[in-house]
Amino acid sequence: MLYSISTMVNKVFLYILLSVSCLGMAQTNSQTVPLEEVITVLETQFDVKVSYAVNDVKDIFIEKPDPSLTLQETIAYLNSKTLLNFKLLDNRYITVSVIDKQISICGYVISLVDDSPLFGATIAVNNTNTGAVANTEGRFNLENISANAILTISFLGFETKQIAANQLFSPNGTCKRILLGEASEALNQVLITKFLTTGLQKLIDGSTVLNTKAFGILPGLIEPDILQSIQALPGVESVDESIANINVRGGTNDQNLVLWDGIKMYHSGHFFGLISAYNPYLTEKVVVTKNGTSTQYSDGVSSTINIFTKDKINSKINGGVGLNLISADAFVEIPITKNVAFHLSGRRSFTDAFSTPTYDNYFDRSFQDSEINTRSNNDNAQSSSDFLFYDYTAKLLVDLNDNHSFRANFISINNNLDYAESFTTSENTTESKTSNLTQNNLGYGLQWKGQWTDKFSTHITGYYSKYNVDATDNRVETDQRLTQSNEVLDTGIKLNSTLTVNQNLNILSGYQLNETGILNETTVSSPQYELTKKDVLINHAIFSEAEYRKNNTYFRAGVRVNYFQKFDKLVIEPRLNIRQKLSNRLALKLEGEFKNQSATQIVDFQDDFLGVENRRWILANNSSIPIATSKQGSFGVEFNQNNLNLEVTSFYKLVDGITASNQGFYNNFQYVNASGSYTAKGVEFLINKTANQYSTWLSYTYSTNDYEFETFTPSNFPNNVDIRHSLSLAFNYDILEDLQVALGGIWRTGKPYTKPIEGNETVQDGNTTFVNYDTPNSERLDEFLRLDASVNYSFEFSNAVKASLRAGVINLTDRKNSINRYYEVNPNNSNEAIEINNTSLGLTPNFSFRINF
Repeated sequence: MLYSISTMVNKVFLYILLSVSCLGMAQTNSQTVPLEEVITVLETQFDVKVSYAVNDVKDIFIEKPDPSLTLQETIAYLNSKTLLNFKLLDNRYITVSVIDKQISICGYVISLVDDSPLFGATIAVNNTNTGAVANTEGRFNLENISANAILTISFLGFETKQIAANQLFSPNGTCKRILLGEASEALNQVLITKFLTTGLQKLIDGSTVLNTKAFGILPGLIEPDILQSIQALPGVESVDESIANINVRGGTNDQNLVLWDGIKMYHSGHFFGLISAYNPYLTEKVVVTKNGTSTQYSDGVSSTINIFTKDKINSKINGGVGLNLISADAFVEIPITKNVAFHLSGRRSFTDAFSTPTYDNYFDRSFQDSEINTRSNNDNAQSSSDFLFYDYTAKLLVDLNDNHSFRANFISINNNLDYAESFTTSENTTESKTSNLTQNNLGYGLQWKGQWTDKFSTHITGYYSKYNVDATDNRVETDQRLTQSNEVLDTGIKLNSTLTVNQNLNILSGYQLNETGILNETTVSSPQYELTKKDVLINHAIFSEAEYRKNNTYFRAGVRVNYFQKFDKLVIEPRLNIRQKLSNRLALKLEGEFKNQSATQIVDFQDDFLGVENRRWILANNSSIPIATSKQGSFGVEFNQNNLNLEVTSFYKLVDGITASNQGFYNNFQYVNASGSYTAKGVEFLINKTANQYSTWLSYTYSTNDYEFETFTPSNFPNNVDIRHSLSLAFNYDILEDLQVALGGIWRTGKPYTKPIEGNETVQDGNTTFVNYDTPNSERLDEFLRLDASVNYSFEFSNAVKASLRAGVINLTDRKNSINRYYEVNPNNSNEAIEINNTSLGLTPNFSFRINF
């Protein structure tokens, strides 16, 4: 009985299903019919013979042509409604052929997971420079492209899809849906697709991604300068507007771990910090993490800045060249075979050949407080200086098969300053000598990725990084020759293994070995003096973490265990990252981490490099220079609705093991050896509204940052980079599809400084006179305020060649912002201290022209 009832139900269900299907087919066929049927009617109606290949016309459906049309009008109608060419040879015969038509298409890029539009997805026409970016609805349009073109549709955290353009063609302009599934290895999905500007994205673990290919426009910038761009993020700024001194939540620049394709970098800027040294046009993405870092990364007790270059092998040569008022650059992607390619880039300044107003402003800003300027003020001396920088990269890409790939990388960053000086003696003879300062960072890297099964993969990385700053200072008036060198050699290897337990859970485990050697050397010719110090430190680490995401919950937790062989010291570092979505609009996030750092920079005022560079890398010795450690926690609330993003995050960070020489004090502790800590705590606020044509944001950070040195009196005082209030506001707008403008400003309270004691400004110790400073960091500079603007215009020479013109102005109002203040003993009056002020960039215009092919 039960069997017969079940059989009856199945038959009824099948009948209903077939009825609905037939009805749907009838409705479809009432609107469109197979092209083969239309051709049969055409032959009968006009007594003609149509010659065609069956494979060319099958699966093509169109609306029936109006029977009142003439033969010529019917042929024109068929040509407009299909991608075929109907050609009337004579009154009797018609041929049908496939041709490469120029068509216009549109589509919607949609997430397969939750059916949401993928705002910011990139659509590239293969082997051309034509492409589009999906808007807030996921929609894109491409006009006048080949019907035979292949489109590559990609979005961070989702699987890349290739689709033929003719599959998206619709005679009536209907836009088809393109569904992208999440990448199987990517639990860390994109949370906000357009964050501040196009190309900035927020990941679910709280990190921020800069996608340089789709990068929009930021105020004052003419290029997607990697390290300048990240300063748009809350909690990230530079107290002296230099990328060589990026402060993340109150940390110093050397506390930022910078990785370029897995290679640890010890130098990141040109013009001694005013320009990023990383070519953005072969960079695929930059991931910035302030807290809750993955256990696979160590060092950098303040942040991790992870730079990834392009990693896909194209079938056609792509490249570009550019020129601005300081330098020229070029890059090219060269496919050798289907599975092998080279990526090359290079940039060089032309400042040694001729100068521009932009260069003059940068030079004055960089060298305002160096021997280059102070010596040239000598009436008996004449001087000249030549400065240039260059960088170049190379990458070999080899896809061994579908599951294994090999990559080899090389990067070189160089700055060079020549300073020539002539001096007229009392006997009216002229003596001339040249001094030199070079700064460079070389990096070599190898990577091998293997996908062994659907659930298990490995990634092996090896690198070698070499940093040098060398100075030769020939002083004519004293006939003295001073040479200095700071060298870092860092070698590392890391093995990551990832196990995909299921679609919600990944487990990462691995091992890392690092050997770091640092050399500091100084020699003086008269009186003869030589000092050489070299240290080597080996660090072993094992790490493991679990990453889980399901529905509204994201969770990543793990631990890293570090062993320092030289000190027989074990450092255990737990990490935590949680995000819980309470509703479609509201989420809570909790992050925490322990980290360590063994290589830091000290600021040496007595032994600087030509007065231009006074920082040098040193290694921890576990006594006077301890291993720096950090403990950090943050809690935040996120609100998202209709492309309005609101975030409030509170943070607490304790960094222990810093040294007085590491901080660069301009006070009575300037030459004192001591170790201590600093505590930074505060609140970050961001409100960001984005739309198709504009984006605007306001960010505000309130924080306190205080030192604690037990051996100092007082033991507690404000940090050198204690910026209590920091506010940024920006707006960018697409006036036309190819014309964008951006305007923004930065305001923050001045950094602390120390004044001499009034009425007792200097003090003598033996034969040496020092500035007699008052309570450390008890005064503040005036408020910092800067307005910037940029404009970008893009155009095409052809479908394959695109160009852009960009103009930017830093400090529109030409405000003279003080960024540092200290005091020196007056050489004409030893009882008096003179005030030295360093100022920011004045009004600085720049302009760039680029061609991409």
